[in-house]
Amino acid sequence: MVDHVSGGHLERVVLPLTFGQHQSQGAAFTVLAVEIWNTGLVVNLHLASTNGTEPKTPDIVVHDHFGTEYKLDEVATVGSRQLQFFAPSIPEGTRSLTIRSVDPEGASFVVALAVPAPNGRGGETVHGHVKRLRPRVETGPDIQQEAS
Repeated sequence: MVDHVSGGHLERVVLPLTFGQHQSQGAAFTVLAVEIWNTGLVVNLHLASTNGTEPKTPDIVVHDHFGTEYKLDEVATVGSRQLQFFAPSIPEGTRSLTIRSVDPEGASFVVALAVPAPNGRGGETVHGHVKRLRPRVETGPDIQQEAS
């Protein structure tokens, strides 16, 4: 088991553009965000009770368009919040992640998330998209001489 948080660094946080809600007789939950660490993925869920019972840990699977196999490594639950840790991290060039529920009723779609390309200079992740920084204007000696 890898300690995803202290053993790695956070690369991006991806927020679903629409609520990733799922409800069946076996589980009810909402996908709040997916953290992309260099050591794996953390799926942040809000659990809801079904029929007034204690919330159950939902069985979910994560897919990308490359077909990477993400394995559940650890689950942490505090109240109605749950973090599910999957390994490995996303391969370079991944542009989307899909989360599906696997319960006795069969696999069903929950949410698809766009994975923005890293911009290399930092930036702010806003609702699944990277807010780009303005390009730097270089003022080297060659540029100043041409302007004279």
